Amino acid sequence: MSKIKVKVNKEECIKCGACYSSLPEVFQASADGSSEVKEEFRDKEVTDQSMIDKIKSAQSACPTQAIKIEEING
Repeated sequence: MSKIKVKVNKEECIKCGACYSSLPEVFQASADGSSEVKEEFRDKEVTDQSMIDKIKSAQSACPTQAIKIEEING
């Protein structure tokens, strides 16, 4: 079974909104307009394969690759 954790590198984020437009279940705009991971996914392991696929799709759509995915073994 696949497991991941997702983060946004604020220094790389250009505030375009592509991630939270395409996947509002996981991403949202922070107070400064940059993207952030919603509380329910922040520092949590994501195990649902459908959601993992959606997060990876959002990562691919990010023009600066600010979305970081950590693959977790086990």
